[in-house]
Amino acid sequence: MAAGISAKPGLLSSKTALIYGLYRKISPHSVCIQRAAELQSVRASANATVDSQLSEKYCLDLVRSRDYEGFMSSLLLPLEARRSSLALRAFNVELAQVKDSVSQKTIGLMRMEFWKTAIEEIYRDKPPNQPVSVELWRAVKTHNLTKRWLHRIITEREKDLDDRAYRNLQELEAYSENTQSSLVYLLLECLGVKNVHADHAASHIGKAQGIVTCLRATPYNCSRRKVYLPMDICMLHGASQEDFIRGRREQNIRDVVYDVASQAHVHLQHARSFSDNVPAAAAPAFLQTVVLEDYLQRVRRADFDVFHKSLQNRNPLLPIQLYLRSWKKTY
Repeated sequence: MAAGISAKPGLLSSKTALIYGLYRKISPHSVCIQRAAELQSVRASANATVDSQLSEKYCLDLVRSRDYEGFMSSLLLPLEARRSSLALRAFNVELAQVKDSVSQKTIGLMRMEFWKTAIEEIYRDKPPNQPVSVELWRAVKTHNLTKRWLHRIITEREKDLDDRAYRNLQELEAYSENTQSSLVYLLLECLGVKNVHADHAASHIGKAQGIVTCLRATPYNCSRRKVYLPMDICMLHGASQEDFIRGRREQNIRDVVYDVASQAHVHLQHARSFSDNVPAAAAPAFLQTVVLEDYLQRVRRADFDVFHKSLQNRNPLLPIQLYLRSWKKTY
């Protein structure tokens, strides 16, 4: 080996010079700094990934526990829209539960103000460090969601903090349009659907959703001595708020439920009247119609007794029904 080296002195000296030069340029101190910077970058990237996973899981768990049907519907959306759908539904849940979770309207208004500010910050690419806000920011960036729909949901939920019954069915429909329909418009944007007929269908589906939600929540609200059913329909049939609070099941109470449920059915029929002109890509955003249809059928079988025990149980076949409707790409 020594003989081999001594036979090529020129090569030895050039290699030695190169190594020495590199050593001088990259000192141990600079190598340590570079290595530390690389580790910090890797750790920051790993932390960002973990935070993203945590915020995604937070939204998923929130929707699964508070909006089970919405959770099931979201799972049947195309992969690229699924996470954004869960973020939007988590946002909707956060706003919806404000009314029941605060003891004073002032506190509720403060929470709504937080979300108004959060939306502005999200569109400035500076989302608050809060799981739903982070996921919502991701959805906005991914699908270029319309800010107006998000603001409209907050504004309407804020007005609802007054905690009073709807004066008439039109007021309930307006509330449903501004909250539930706005959510469906955003889901359509996640699916990349821009179609006027799909928008018309979404409007009616949202109104049906709001009306059915009001009916479904009646037993729970009455247990808290609150009644939100339209006052004009209650007065038409001579049904007082106290009748509902006491859980009475006389015919006039059933007549109120019949009238309200019938209006939800009318909206579903209107939504389906656009089906020939609605692109198939929009169908996943309308899967909630399966849930609405299921409740309206069950309340009819219960002879419009909104307090019937069967209406408090979850339909075990609902996941299968949602899957079949998703497979058929209809609503």
